[in-house]
Amino acid sequence: MTAGEFDSWGRIDCRPRQSVSPDAYENLRENAAAGAFLPFGNGRSYGDSCHNDQGKLIDSRMRTRILGFDPGTGIVSCDAGVRLRSVLEQAIPHRFFLPVTPGTASVTIAGAVANDVHGKNHHARGTFGKHVLSLTLLRSSGELLTCSATENRDLFYATIGGMGLTGLILSVDLQLMKVPSAHIQQHAIRFDSLGDYFGMVETVDAEHEYSVAWIDQLATGRRAGRGVLLAGDHADASCEFPDIPRAKRLSVPFAPPFNLLNRVTLKAFNELYFRKEKPGETVKTVKWPGYFHPLDAIGHWNWLYGPKGLYQHQSVYPSDNARVLTGRLMEAARKAGHASFLTVLKKFGEQKSGGLLSFPRPGFTLTLDFGNQGEQTLKLLDRLDAMVIEAGGAINPYKDARMSPQTFESSFPKWRKLEELRDPAMVSNFWNRTALALPK
Repeated sequence: MTAGEFDSWGRIDCRPRQSVSPDAYENLRENAAAGAFLPFGNGRSYGDSCHNDQGKLIDSRMRTRILGFDPGTGIVSCDAGVRLRSVLEQAIPHRFFLPVTPGTASVTIAGAVANDVHGKNHHARGTFGKHVLSLTLLRSSGELLTCSATENRDLFYATIGGMGLTGLILSVDLQLMKVPSAHIQQHAIRFDSLGDYFGMVETVDAEHEYSVAWIDQLATGRRAGRGVLLAGDHADASCEFPDIPRAKRLSVPFAPPFNLLNRVTLKAFNELYFRKEKPGETVKTVKWPGYFHPLDAIGHWNWLYGPKGLYQHQSVYPSDNARVLTGRLMEAARKAGHASFLTVLKKFGEQKSGGLLSFPRPGFTLTLDFGNQGEQTLKLLDRLDAMVIEAGGAINPYKDARMSPQTFESSFPKWRKLEELRDPAMVSNFWNRTALALPK
């Protein structure tokens, strides 16, 4: 039990936490009490969905074998604790790639399933769970179940996006996608306003596999809503880069005593980031880590927020009023004196995930990162929640550390179905704080 070993990425509540290995859990399952356990992946959830302070965490990082890979079909089978980077290193030499990848390759395969993560190509491929063929699930009853769209179907779709509450995922079979090259032909399109972005995003999404926009949240006046849309497709087979670029070289050595990503530093960063792209559209080939996982190049980058940590707020809301609401959300943060380092805007497609509590749904999703300023930040986040819920949207649970039970219920009205299928030995701080605080 080491301090920091089981922190979430937001580092709001850092403390030593008790854990057991997956093997120990199998030995203890007959004596499992209610809420005794919770699977833990690699701590890339931002809030408390990966913590269970009333019990013990099951450390999935102790199971990291790739059990099989078929270079003909692109089907990979692996232990729950295998990281996405390891899957890519196995698959890329055979010209396969993850069909969906989030913003970090340090997520475990089971974590990607449990949070039904999305990437820059939701409009084209949907969520991670759509590409899961089957998984093995250990319940505290001692049952070892194979779950798929045809076998133990209800548990399968409750486990996808179920935040680890249905049992312990032991292994996952995943269908990868064939690509000519792992690297990306990137189209960087600089825009001067939210109106420009919303005017072109549907056309860009229809023409490209990947699409994501960075927004300068601090810009005001005629510059408000300016940013860069990074669209992309897999490059052709003649790409000259090595398929597996070298791993990260830099790392933040310690958490500074104060937040380095503040309004002053971020205003300068935003200006540089915007200006480094030429006006109009620039096309070039970039290495896949730089396009999909740029922050993986800096170890412990979250420490830059200082000892108080950070809150991430990710919302999704319908397209009808998305342009206006996006501007209002960013303006509310500015007025509250908060600067966002990662302000990311994407359009979710029409593809629906089978996952019972999956976050993505048709509309636009905005992600904001805020250094923790205590009560002032909590009031801002409550305000952002209210604006999104009023518009018919939802808040991402695996990015959250403080939403109210009512906000959770408005975001996920089917939560009681997951509660029915939840393994009684599994609970999280998040589930206690939201779902179990609501009337049955």
